[in-house]
Amino acid sequence: MERVENMFRFLTAGESHGQALTAIVEGIPAGLKIDLEFINKDLARRQQGYGRGGRMKIEKDQVEILSGVRFGETLGDPITLLIKNKDWANWQDRMSVAGVEVGPKVTAARPGHADITGVQKYDRSDIRDILERASARETATRVAVGGVAKSLLKACGIEVVSHVTNIGGVKITKKIATSELFDKSKSELNCYDEVAEKQMMETIDNAKKVGDTLGGVFEVVVTGAIKGIGSHIQWDRRLDTKLAAALMSIQAIKGVEVGEGFEYANLPGSQAHDEMFLDENKNYVRKTNHAGGIEGGMSNGEEIVVRAVMKPIPTLMKPLSSVDIATKSEVSANTERSDVCAVSAASVVGEAMVAIALVEALLDKFSNDNMTDLSASIKQYQERIGW
Repeated sequence: MERVENMFRFLTAGESHGQALTAIVEGIPAGLKIDLEFINKDLARRQQGYGRGGRMKIEKDQVEILSGVRFGETLGDPITLLIKNKDWANWQDRMSVAGVEVGPKVTAARPGHADITGVQKYDRSDIRDILERASARETATRVAVGGVAKSLLKACGIEVVSHVTNIGGVKITKKIATSELFDKSKSELNCYDEVAEKQMMETIDNAKKVGDTLGGVFEVVVTGAIKGIGSHIQWDRRLDTKLAAALMSIQAIKGVEVGEGFEYANLPGSQAHDEMFLDENKNYVRKTNHAGGIEGGMSNGEEIVVRAVMKPIPTLMKPLSSVDIATKSEVSANTERSDVCAVSAASVVGEAMVAIALVEALLDKFSNDNMTDLSASIKQYQERIGW
């Protein structure tokens, strides 16, 4: 018989300037406590960050739960999440579901965006039909879904945090302890190297002055990960496969690495792997974590460390050269209200997607209908392997 996978999954819907963003989450066990304030704090973190644009002054994202939760606990059925777009009040005529088309069409494509390929693939004459859904505004719903996923992981003793390590070529230079990353009030850029953060802000200011944008790198760290999540048996069950796909799904992410990642190319084998030893209780221990907590597609009990690189936002206030899809002429690309730098926001989305990927892998191994049985299954497993 074909192996039946746990059916944890989610779908999002909604346009950037539409009425609302929605998500349906399926497969969360019954009995998980859900704290709306916990989810809303992450939504607020996503909107913050030095270098963000004017849209963030309009929206104040708050999630509403329409189904699947009663008196603060999940019921086991699909969870429906809703985030209203306050900016919809300014776009009702141009984004109306019915009626006649209002306002000029967007026809000047932006290099680096979904614009030109999207209108060709979906046979549209207005780029707005593409950019509204391609917009990273969609990630607000993923952060909300990630809040549900984080709640489940936290109930299992697993935490997901992040920090920014590079913006516009300005890199952190000091070692950041994971414990520091739990203090979310310390930084406007989610960066915990104060000297580097100041230089990053100056770089963002300089880019803004000339109408440019900046990308960067963020790192996501998972603590308390249970050994053996993921599998070496099939390619699509490998934990690093799931994590890489989850992070690459975020708008503008162009590369992902686990542990030492691309630095492995510069290391000999004698310096690349995590040697194993026995402690006084004959438990396996490692003194390094080059692998980033994943070996053979499975979590090995160390901190999981993944990084993602975000390209500069393709909407520039000093527009790039492009083409007009209506006139077939060379023009300057369209400009939309946009950020100068959104790496800090992407790091919050990265946390959400890592949490979602981990929940999928966790429930693949410990598939249960309720939190009581899930906790018991994890405890039994950990006792067996001598955790």
